Amino acid sequence: MLVEMWQPAASGTRTPWYVFVLRVIAVTMALAVLGVFCYVAFRLTLTPVRDNGQAGGNTDPGHSLRFYMNRPVKEALLQIGGNVALLAPFGVLLPIVWRSLRGPLRIALLTCLFSLAIETVQGAFVLGRAFDVDDVILNVAGAVLAYFLLGRRLSRTVRGT
Repeated sequence: MLVEMWQPAASGTRTPWYVFVLRVIAVTMALAVLGVFCYVAFRLTLTPVRDNGQAGGNTDPGHSLRFYMNRPVKEALLQIGGNVALLAPFGVLLPIVWRSLRGPLRIALLTCLFSLAIETVQGAFVLGRAFDVDDVILNVAGAVLAYFLLGRRLSRTVRGT
């Protein structure tokens, strides 16, 4: 019943006003959560850290992943899982806020640009941080995975087909 209510009206009929209001509220809430999420992501990634001189840039895809795999399991899961989860909300929230951003390629492209911006600022300006292409790859993979697991269906439910 609830899913049917959210679907677009049949051709030639008007969408009931309450469905329109519910959609506006849902999109507004998703936009607000997206804003808070971006703030938190920037705070997590652009805060200087004490690295004891260990931060080194990586432009070789897979290099950091191989390094993580040779670390203790807890540390590897924290690094890899954290990067996969960091921008995963993009895969859920962007298609709700902008219907035109549905699709894994669009999500991947926008997440890649956002992640590249973060990594570039980290490498250039943030003490104890460095550019890492593997972080970009993991961020994009997380957003696309979140899109397939939840974002696509949630977007269609909230925004209609």
